[in-house]
Amino acid sequence: MTPFPPVSPLDEYNRTLLDNVRPEDWKNPKRAGRYNLVVVGAGSAGLITAAIAAGLGARVALIERHLLGGDCLNVGCVPSKAVIRASRLVAEARRAAELGLLRVSEEPGDFAKAMQRMRRVRAQISAEDAALRYRDELGIDVYRGEARFTGPDRLEVSGDTLRFKKAVIATGARAAAPPIQGLEDAGYLTNETLFNLTECPRRLGVVGGGPIGCEMAQAFRRLGAEVVVFDMAPHVLVREDADAAAIVQQALLRDGVRLVLGCQLDRIEKRGNEKAVHVRCHDQSEEFVVDEILVAVGRAPNLEGLGLEAAGVEADPKRGVRVDDHLRTTNKRIFAAGDICMDWKFTHAADAAAKIVVQNALFFPTKKLSDLVMPWCTYTDPEVAHVGLYENQARERGIEVDTFKVPLSEVNRAVADGEEDGFVKIVVKRGSDRILGATVVAAHAGEMISEISLAMVGKLGLSTILNTIHPYPTQAEGIKRAAGLWIRGRMTPRLKRLLEVWMLLRR
Repeated sequence: MTPFPPVSPLDEYNRTLLDNVRPEDWKNPKRAGRYNLVVVGAGSAGLITAAIAAGLGARVALIERHLLGGDCLNVGCVPSKAVIRASRLVAEARRAAELGLLRVSEEPGDFAKAMQRMRRVRAQISAEDAALRYRDELGIDVYRGEARFTGPDRLEVSGDTLRFKKAVIATGARAAAPPIQGLEDAGYLTNETLFNLTECPRRLGVVGGGPIGCEMAQAFRRLGAEVVVFDMAPHVLVREDADAAAIVQQALLRDGVRLVLGCQLDRIEKRGNEKAVHVRCHDQSEEFVVDEILVAVGRAPNLEGLGLEAAGVEADPKRGVRVDDHLRTTNKRIFAAGDICMDWKFTHAADAAAKIVVQNALFFPTKKLSDLVMPWCTYTDPEVAHVGLYENQARERGIEVDTFKVPLSEVNRAVADGEEDGFVKIVVKRGSDRILGATVVAAHAGEMISEISLAMVGKLGLSTILNTIHPYPTQAEGIKRAAGLWIRGRMTPRLKRLLEVWMLLRR
């Protein structure tokens, strides 16, 4: 089983974190009888599942072998966004002269202080996921240790056998490392170790041009590192809208990130404190020397040691636990939620899945994963947010679409903010105002996409958005402008002539 990296440094903030999510003197409860629900894994999916179930009166056990809060709190959403916030401030300060302010020094920000603030923010937020809170306030039996199923309705943890009526597997996923010759010997960082840094690497190599790779490449470049991103794909963010990916790619280049794309990593060689990355591009070999390597190429499900065979739960080493649309495994007593079983590997997706699991496990199995409208966001600068179908996905399903795109350069607030790089793009079913999907590229696209997500969930079309008053000036007005393009597109030549005649008669 892969050992967990230690939390470092052990300053006051990380000690507070550990006191909350892994208390050193924790004693597991001693209870007899059967639980209504046993939850294995205390990341986002597990915590929310346990909290909701306990609030409904169920007798709940929650098991975690490492840190409560999972990736999101400890090595994911929370620390990464705190670091990104610091890097954005540095970038904004450097642009001060463009806004009529005094020019700020080109020296990078204080990396050590930025990371210290990250640890302080993480420690503060960790109180929400604290073991004591879940035990004392929510009435949940919290167990620390390795859980292993020993039968279809029981498992062991730290020598105790827990019997259950229903169980939920929510053990999440971890960073996957590609099979690159020399990578293990050279050593590398993942999201699990990146936030232990207290000094900024002078030269950072990032393997992977996906969301995590792009976010951290930009942030570390702005905080002073020389950064090079390696990816086999021809451009970054290959799963996103191509227009959106192009804007992010230009932003990375503008920040000074070097991109080595469409290339194969042959091997990595350790040379003292340096690492030489050997790359082959179009039959040409090139060497890049860096001080640290961040691997950000995907996730692997945490299946090891769970004893799934004894429970009759089928799983795939790459895709995770096999579930149906109700998130039920091949054992009808056992469900799964979050990164362990879902393609959507987001905290908010785990939150939504937890609600499905509680409904289906404790009451009636009526909730479906496929019914969810799932937005997501990549927190580069500018951000890329998306919900629903892309144009090509709709067409692959045989749906004819119309697409309405508004550049932020036509949105007055974006111009005033100096944030014109971006757009709002909304895809609707042809001949209607029904929204099928949308992509927003903007400084705070993650905040803007929720309006479109709400419209889709509520089955509200572009006509409703058009008739909704948006404060002026805001960047979200770009969404209303896209709705305006839709209504103008419905103005046929015949209708336009009729309106002109009507106006003449009204004079």
